[in-house]
Amino acid sequence: MKRKSGDNSTEKPKPSAYSKALGLLARREHSRRELKQKLDRSGYERDEAADALDRLGEQQYQDDDRFAEVLIRTRSAQGYGPMRLRVELRSHGLSDAQIRHLIDEAGIDWTESAGAQLRRRYGSKGTTDLAERAKRAQFLLRRGFPAATVRDVTHADVDDATDDSP
Repeated sequence: MKRKSGDNSTEKPKPSAYSKALGLLARREHSRRELKQKLDRSGYERDEAADALDRLGEQQYQDDDRFAEVLIRTRSAQGYGPMRLRVELRSHGLSDAQIRHLIDEAGIDWTESAGAQLRRRYGSKGTTDLAERAKRAQFLLRRGFPAATVRDVTHADVDDATDDSP
């Protein structure tokens, strides 16, 4: 027997907020705020969503610190700096103190990371051209590296280019 297009008798019932959130967490880590927003958009009641998030936290299926650690590892491997990470983590509802602690704990050498981004983008050849140095500095600033780190890396770039030692 063919099903009519308006026949809803075979539709699956809507999963609970807990099941929906658990399914999302099975795919990847989410922050509590992100899960709450997704549950709100899916039409779950605030109380049901809050209870589900509390339960997931108690069961350690959802943990903002673990989410942040994964995000820091991923974004830093993609070549983003600490300022960019702070902004993104703040948008997920983490506190400044928590963010500072997690970024410090990651133990990333941001100067080395910035230098690696410059080499990846511009090659290993340094430059003494001021316009080119400014262009490279802007690239690193857009990726979220602090001005002091950018200065260190772009000046090192100039020092390398003018170094005539064997």
